[in-house]
Amino acid sequence: METLYGKNIEALRRLCETMTLPRFAAGQIARWLYVKHAADINDMTDLSIASRRLLQRSCTVGRSASVGVTTSSDGTKKYLFRTAEGHFIESAYIPDGDRATLCVSSQAGCRMGCRFCATGRQGLQQSLSTAEILNQIGSLPERDTLTNLVFMGMGEPLDNLDALLPALEILTSPWGFGWSPTRITVSTAGLTPHLRRFLDETKVHLAVSLHNPFPEERAAIMPIERVCPIRKLIDVLRQYDFTGQRRLSFEYIVMAGLNDTPRHIRELCRLLNGLRCRINLIRFHRIPDSPYYSPDRAAMERFRDALTAKGFMTTIRASRGEDIQAACGLLSTLRQEKGSL
Repeated sequence: METLYGKNIEALRRLCETMTLPRFAAGQIARWLYVKHAADINDMTDLSIASRRLLQRSCTVGRSASVGVTTSSDGTKKYLFRTAEGHFIESAYIPDGDRATLCVSSQAGCRMGCRFCATGRQGLQQSLSTAEILNQIGSLPERDTLTNLVFMGMGEPLDNLDALLPALEILTSPWGFGWSPTRITVSTAGLTPHLRRFLDETKVHLAVSLHNPFPEERAAIMPIERVCPIRKLIDVLRQYDFTGQRRLSFEYIVMAGLNDTPRHIRELCRLLNGLRCRINLIRFHRIPDSPYYSPDRAAMERFRDALTAKGFMTTIRASRGEDIQAACGLLSTLRQEKGSL
């Protein structure tokens, strides 16, 4: 059966043409999929009965509910989804006052191999389809409360660009979810070859996972550095305008004694000098058998204050959901190890 969810308006028009449905039916279907969030073709009541029956012969909506959820004492929820290929992916729902953010996955596993990341230990199992990316949003019980999306879950989004870009189109188009691009942030570990296409074809925010300003030290924890050096990525970023609505940020997971010294601060300032950006400091969430450790609050504040003094807008991201293993990949790794549900 062909999945309707994940198709953009042009794909829906082509589908309608092949089925001899009226061309305007594509807009009706899109509205039912992405505005009214219909779970079944029969729910699309402004399509004729004959049209619905024709669609049902070869198509399905293609949304599926999560197969598990864990809830933190701070209100964070981690949802577990199973893909059509039998792999597990995670989405984290993070309420915070009048904001509610969903952390979305783009792949099951990841090929980047970052040493501090549980997802990286899985290796790449599967790149998600556009439908599987959007399903994490459309099937969320708290869908209507969401204010922001961050593609910082499992996987490297730019390593799945052909599925990511249509998902962003559907999320930000008036015939789709109708979201402003300023509500969406996509993170990358530094996949420079795909960066220009992403920046040219979208208007959403960009977050770069930096974590160490020294090339050799960064390569020791992020193998992507040897293939796509962070300095070359920053050279590309300097060619784009981040003075308008699009925001550029750098994510920096702080690991005690590894990347939080005064020399790291000095080199980080040199590396980012002149870029209009913000720096988000993240306290390391310990994962099993990791050689890295979390700094204490005082160390995090010293790091932040030193960067702020150098003129960089710097924030400490609050740790959420630690009691439910909210760090990317932990829950799905456990589920994979235990086998199928």
